[in-house]
Amino acid sequence: MILPAQPSREPQVTGPQTVPRIWRVLGDKRGDNGQVEMIAGALARQRGWPSELRHLEMRPEYVKGKPRAGPTLYHLDLAESDALSPPWPDLILTSGHRPCNAALWIKRQSGGRSRIVLVGKPSGWMSHLDLVVASSETLLAPFDNVLQIDMPLMQVDPDRLAAGKAAWQDAFGVVPRPLVAVLIGGPTVPFVFDAEVLRRLRARIRRVLEAGGTPCLVGSRRTPPGFLQQIVAGMPEGPQVFDWAQSGVGDPYAGLLAHADRFVVTGDSISMQVEVARLGKPLEILPLSTGWLGRLDDLRRRITARMFEPPRDAKLMTRLRVVAARGLCRLGLMPQTRHFPRFHRMLVARGLARWAGEDGSAPVPTAAPIDSEADMARILARIDRLMAGQGS
Repeated sequence: MILPAQPSREPQVTGPQTVPRIWRVLGDKRGDNGQVEMIAGALARQRGWPSELRHLEMRPEYVKGKPRAGPTLYHLDLAESDALSPPWPDLILTSGHRPCNAALWIKRQSGGRSRIVLVGKPSGWMSHLDLVVASSETLLAPFDNVLQIDMPLMQVDPDRLAAGKAAWQDAFGVVPRPLVAVLIGGPTVPFVFDAEVLRRLRARIRRVLEAGGTPCLVGSRRTPPGFLQQIVAGMPEGPQVFDWAQSGVGDPYAGLLAHADRFVVTGDSISMQVEVARLGKPLEILPLSTGWLGRLDDLRRRITARMFEPPRDAKLMTRLRVVAARGLCRLGLMPQTRHFPRFHRMLVARGLARWAGEDGSAPVPTAAPIDSEADMARILARIDRLMAGQGS
């Protein structure tokens, strides 16, 4: 068991003239981990820099509960986690609130020499993170250590896709077509799963049944209890339901990615939208309800998005906006947040998705929707600067 300790007097960190020691500090969230793995893979291929995995297990109360942000390990099951001990890394790649806390702790033990690259929205200690890589649904103040990219660094592993195709061939290979996967997340501020969302989902599923197809409903850990059963209540036979909350129900997600003809995804599930879009599969986004308080919150997020736009020129008004945005963020008057509708509109505008319920067929991209190589080149260039001691 590794217990918190005071920073070492002589941090053991490799020098800049050698291949840097890199740790991937990861928890159990597959979407977060996949983004870090993409960066680690690019560093290995293009720079010849290997990395080591430090997998973290959470204490039961923090699997869903959030610990306070900061350089702490109290939320970890240290006996089940990989050891965190010197020699400390030069570079830490991480994602998510809980692993980031551990990354901050490691940096403290190294005497501040370990550099942290966080993928996604930070929960605090922003100035202690050397580089934050965030996609367009994440609204971060335009600080110097922020790098904004369009789409999350998520992609479906080909081996996982092939395994899912084989494992679910008997279940999905012979069902009436089209096979439409309906992927359902759960409420997240400011969005709610109310009667209107239920009505839209039921209407979309009825259209699939009327066309002679097979709707397949898949819930997640965030799906409200009983919500899937509400959707199919009173409907004729045909829908297949996979409820996360029921024991013994397998996870058909990889199988559906391989077999489904079309996908309907609730607006809260960014990772699933990205994976479907990257596969070039027809994607429909089902917007979620907000209520009048939610509409006010959405307006707040729209204003934040405008203020937090990365600077694209050196004009006076741009410089003033950046200064104001940083000041408002530091004062807590304009906190960093997410704006999912902004991301949805980007997908629709680029022809990668359409809104659920629209007539016609969703477009199928004929080429890679986002130039991931260009984004990756920007990320690696910023990491190069970090490792050369030039800051972010």
